[in-house]
Amino acid sequence: MAVPVSKEARRSRKDRGHRERLVDSASPHREVATRPLTIFIYLLLVGITWSVFGQTLAYDFVNFDDHIYVYDTPEITRGMSVNGVVAAFTRPHAHNWHPLTTISHMLDCQFYRLRAGGHHFTNVVLHTITVLLLYRVLRQMTGGSSRTGNIWQSGVVAALFAIHPLHVESVAWVSERKDVLSGLFFVLMLGAYVRYARAPSIGRYLAVAVLFAAGLMSKSMLVTAPFVLLLLDYWPLSRFERPLVAIKGKTAHRWNQRPAIPRLLLEKIPLLVLSAAACVVTFVLQKQEAGAIPPLPFAWRVENAFTSYVTYLWKTFWPTRLAVFYPHPNNSLPIWEVILAIAFLVAITAAAIGLRKQRGYLFTGWFWYLGMLVPVIGVVQVGEQGHADRYTYLPQIGLFLMVVWGAAELSVYARLKPHFVATTAAAIVVAFGWTAFVQRTHWKDSETLWNHALAVTSNNDVAHNNLGFLCADRGDMDKAISHFEAALRIRASKPERHYDLGSAFVQMNLGDALARKGRADEAILHYQEAIKLQPNYADAYYNLGSVLFAKSEIDEAIAQWQRTLELEPNYADAYTGIGNALLQRGLLKEAISHYEKATEIAPQDPHSRNNVAWVLATSPDASIRDGSRAVKLAQEAVDLSGGKQPQFLRTLAAAYAEDNRFGEAISAAKQGFEIASAQGDLALAEKIRADVALYRIRTPLRRGFWSK
Repeated sequence: MAVPVSKEARRSRKDRGHRERLVDSASPHREVATRPLTIFIYLLLVGITWSVFGQTLAYDFVNFDDHIYVYDTPEITRGMSVNGVVAAFTRPHAHNWHPLTTISHMLDCQFYRLRAGGHHFTNVVLHTITVLLLYRVLRQMTGGSSRTGNIWQSGVVAALFAIHPLHVESVAWVSERKDVLSGLFFVLMLGAYVRYARAPSIGRYLAVAVLFAAGLMSKSMLVTAPFVLLLLDYWPLSRFERPLVAIKGKTAHRWNQRPAIPRLLLEKIPLLVLSAAACVVTFVLQKQEAGAIPPLPFAWRVENAFTSYVTYLWKTFWPTRLAVFYPHPNNSLPIWEVILAIAFLVAITAAAIGLRKQRGYLFTGWFWYLGMLVPVIGVVQVGEQGHADRYTYLPQIGLFLMVVWGAAELSVYARLKPHFVATTAAAIVVAFGWTAFVQRTHWKDSETLWNHALAVTSNNDVAHNNLGFLCADRGDMDKAISHFEAALRIRASKPERHYDLGSAFVQMNLGDALARKGRADEAILHYQEAIKLQPNYADAYYNLGSVLFAKSEIDEAIAQWQRTLELEPNYADAYTGIGNALLQRGLLKEAISHYEKATEIAPQDPHSRNNVAWVLATSPDASIRDGSRAVKLAQEAVDLSGGKQPQFLRTLAAAYAEDNRFGEAISAAKQGFEIASAQGDLALAEKIRADVALYRIRTPLRRGFWSK
């Protein structure tokens, strides 16, 4: 006997089926009506983003990781190649495995070479695209069937993400390409997940997984992204409730009828496997980088983690005194400060949980913030920083969701006029934008960046060390020594073994500056101190050997360089140094052998080629001289150096003379003379003038000693 069905029940079934067919669609009339407003918001977001970050296209690289990521890494500066792409996937870069980030730097070098503005342009473009996509994805997630009720909330969140001062570091720093690239893939993944959640299919799930994998291959910080997707399932996607959509097919239908929470957890397992793989790779590489460096005490790291959560919160609302590097507080945090931070975090967490049913945005936003910061909050210590602005790039979106949706609800409850709400929101965005604009100016060059860091932080040895590098590079050795000594004084107050490697590095920098200043004995003491702190520090042994060689202590120099090669068998400069020492001893064939080994190890280094060419062109031993080979090697050295090294041009001229090509010898020598004179190296210019006199009477250059 058939059971009668009421008219209301039939209507309910019909409505439910209609919703199932129209899932993930919008009212065309409403969509058309809001299109001009949407276009306006897109243009506005582009405008404010470029008004803050557009000027970075005129900025230079900075001497903080940019050399590792770009301009001092031949695999990157050569641009795109098959071997380079393979290496990006099979070898670490800058102590991390992020092949897509590495390839993006290669592409930049392919198009822009080492013009820093082009590299900055890519960062700003990637950030701008992410801003626009974030606005679109937020509307899709939170807008309901018509998607018209969340336009301004989504726009304000996207605007805050676009121009918040804490994001300046991620956009204005070339080395943080991994932030903006991983951010792009993260937001693309969110968009793909929204489409999957509203109409599940294997193809849509694979799209989510592929974009997530791409994000991990840009920056492994995204390992907690599956947790974010689970939060979105709660709000705004409401997938914790039994879904309205019935997927076609019996198997899919049975899957859809399972309890929501276990089903949603199982759904994330493939993504969690990707996260686990990324965690393993990152852990292994970081372990290799750290080597035998002991971590800071666990209690210090936990205390700093709790206070860092609150610090990021505070700087979200009051972003002042921002710096590129914040020294770790070690054990200097007052216990009351740590307890207050914990209590504050617990209180907000409890409120977010308690209000989750009425205000799901608080629950999702707060745990988004907490969860995405876990990999970088400092419990697992990487580096010496206490916290870093760049770590907030994606976690901060959760806070923006909380604040903006909360403010929108409050404005309705308080019956605030729309014009007042809009004006207030605009004023806040303008205030943050202006602060970001000012913060961006500190990134225009290395000196400005580090001087600002010294101005807004205390005991910042990293800032002093990098300023010392900068001063040394431009030849201001007195200032360089002053900064290195200041860095050492600060590090002397950090006796923990965790800081030994960095202290050794500063000791060596100071030794280098003293050596260049002509204070060799003092330099030796600092190199020895660096070796005492880090007995396996190959660079320190090499530099010590160089100073000893300059003092004509040949045997001791060779011993230091041999120790360098014991630690790093492929240390090309050590082979060159030993070659110089052997050359001075008159052991020409042995010297050539070491130079050739250096050339084999470092094919892009012109110095070893130049040294071999010099011996082959000027040796008094006729059995060693080889004019044609000398010309070939000398020309390669000139080409690799860009033709700007007068010493290399002198070698090329000597090689031409040995090969009886005296006209070309005179031409190369004159070019070297002009460059040496322009560079103020009058001693070298005078030597080249004397060489030319020999070439005019068709006489090759002969040297019975190593020095030129």
